[in-house]
Amino acid sequence: MSEEQKTVDQPAEVPEETPVAELQARLDKAEADASEYKDQWLRATADYKNFKRRTEIERSELIRSASSALLLKLLPVMDDFERAIANIPAEVATSAWWGGTQLIAQKLRTILESEGVKGIETVGQDFDPNLHEAVLYEEAEGQDGKVVAELQRGYRLGDRVLRPSMVKVGRG
Repeated sequence: MSEEQKTVDQPAEVPEETPVAELQARLDKAEADASEYKDQWLRATADYKNFKRRTEIERSELIRSASSALLLKLLPVMDDFERAIANIPAEVATSAWWGGTQLIAQKLRTILESEGVKGIETVGQDFDPNLHEAVLYEEAEGQDGKVVAELQRGYRLGDRVLRPSMVKVGRG
């Protein structure tokens, strides 16, 4: 038999490089590391999603608070228009100028409504300290704890009170 045939016919002896127990230990360690890395990746992904959600909420809250500051500055102008409309002398009420002034007030109301500002209903309602600010009390039979007059209109922005109503509350 030639040397070439001998190597082909007979299996060569495989030298044992590392014992099976050591290979199993290394495999177990690699699996544990992989599991730990996967767990860390899942946590990082969840943290990132929470961060994105939280920053989106903060951003929308910042926009809402910035717009509410501007809307609060516009409310006294609306109050002035409403007082002027309620107290217009009869000789001015028929003029074209006054009609234009009322259109300006209506545009301001429309702008406020388009931004989500709504008036708070007061007269005849039960007094609610979350919505109303009681500045006067008046003896009124059968009106105990009810709002009997509105002194300054209150407004909401969405479900949040932008400015409470100043009211007169009945006692009796």
